Amino acid sequence: MSDASAFNPADDAAYYRLRATLAGLGDRPPRPMTSHHIVLRGMRFHYLAWGAPDAPPLLFLHGGGQTCHTWELVCDALADRYRCLALDQRGHGDSEWSYEGDYSPSAQAGDIAAFIDALGLAQPVIVGMSMGCLNGLYTTLARPDAVSALVAIDAGPWINIAGAGPIRDFMHTVSTLDQLDDFVATALRFNPQRDARLLRRSLLHNLRRRADGRLMWKTDLRQPTDLKVAEGWITSLRERVGALRCPVLVVRGGNSAVMSDDDAARFAAAVPDGRWVRIEGAGHAVQGDQPKALIAVLEDFLGTVPRCKSQ
Repeated sequence: MSDASAFNPADDAAYYRLRATLAGLGDRPPRPMTSHHIVLRGMRFHYLAWGAPDAPPLLFLHGGGQTCHTWELVCDALADRYRCLALDQRGHGDSEWSYEGDYSPSAQAGDIAAFIDALGLAQPVIVGMSMGCLNGLYTTLARPDAVSALVAIDAGPWINIAGAGPIRDFMHTVSTLDQLDDFVATALRFNPQRDARLLRRSLLHNLRRRADGRLMWKTDLRQPTDLKVAEGWITSLRERVGALRCPVLVVRGGNSAVMSDDDAARFAAAVPDGRWVRIEGAGHAVQGDQPKALIAVLEDFLGTVPRCKSQ
């Protein structure tokens, strides 16, 4: 479970308002959000939901080492028009770890397709960042009938995979620590631009306390650390993305070390209905660095997707 001694759910609204204010989204209470669990293919998954059940669905997929909570500001902003669902993918957050240790994008695409089917989602728009983008691509290629559009955030068939090395190193350097403050201090060294108050709260969603009292990541660190393995998953898409028939928006963080302008442009040009945008002031985790700008980009794109136009 989470570190219950440090996590008080009653603080959620205050935390949201602080995040929204710092992001320039204004000071207002959050819209209703619900937390759910579902069993898919023999594994238990956790997800968050916002918005009316009959609104056009958006499915948000976080990056490696993150949780569904990374999408809170974005989903809250869109929930007046869309049904927003943020899934903890296998081995992350409050979803179950893979018994076999299988975290391939093909396996995760199977989870995502099962999630879409189980909830009866009518052709959702998939919004995926980093690992979530890769999994979203595999899902869309395997089930083109099930997805109406894809937003690929700072990932795709052409990237500098070594740019993700610091994220991987951070997760494995501090796999266990005694105190939450130790995690916060280490995280700030890796990303000094983040607000310590927000980082502390974010980490609470991504940590659990072991029987010996030490804190550990909820993320299953058995996931492949060899960049060559991930590179194979990624480069294999280069010959396949031309088969995508849905609209694709590629979003690149202007300060990202993972995706360049050339990478984003090449990806967008490789699909029949592709476009790309750069969000200035954002690194790899665009939704955390520049949520307000990402929300504006998503609103513009969703207005062009036939499934979402009426909203």
